[in-house]
Amino acid sequence: MIFDKENNTTIITQEKSTIIELVKKLQATYPRFENDNVIINLSVLKQIGLQDIVEFLEVSNRHRRAKHSFVIVSSQANLDDMPDEIVVVPTLKEAYDVIEMEEMERDLGI
Repeated sequence: MIFDKENNTTIITQEKSTIIELVKKLQATYPRFENDNVIINLSVLKQIGLQDIVEFLEVSNRHRRAKHSFVIVSSQANLDDMPDEIVVVPTLKEAYDVIEMEEMERDLGI
C-alpha cells in the first residue's frame, strides 16, 4: 500500500495484498487520512468484482459522513454493478473530477 498526498487528497495505491487486507489496513491507518479526500487506486489489480468493492463500503460511508470524498479507481470493475453508495470510476482523472464536483456541492451546501 502506497500513500501519496496532493493538497487535500490522499491517493492510496494497492499493489500486492488482497482487498480484505487493504481494507483492514485502511481502518487501522484511518487517522492518517481522515481529513483528506481519498482516492483508492486499484488499477494494477487484474480482476475486481462487486464483492471486492463492497468491502470498502464501511470506510467509504464513514469518510463521506465526515464530508470528505472517497473514490475508488478501477478499470476492471463493472461500473453498472456498483452500488450507488460508493463511487467507482475507471481513471484517476475521473476520480479528481468527482472530488472537484463533490467539493463544489459541499461549498454550496448541497
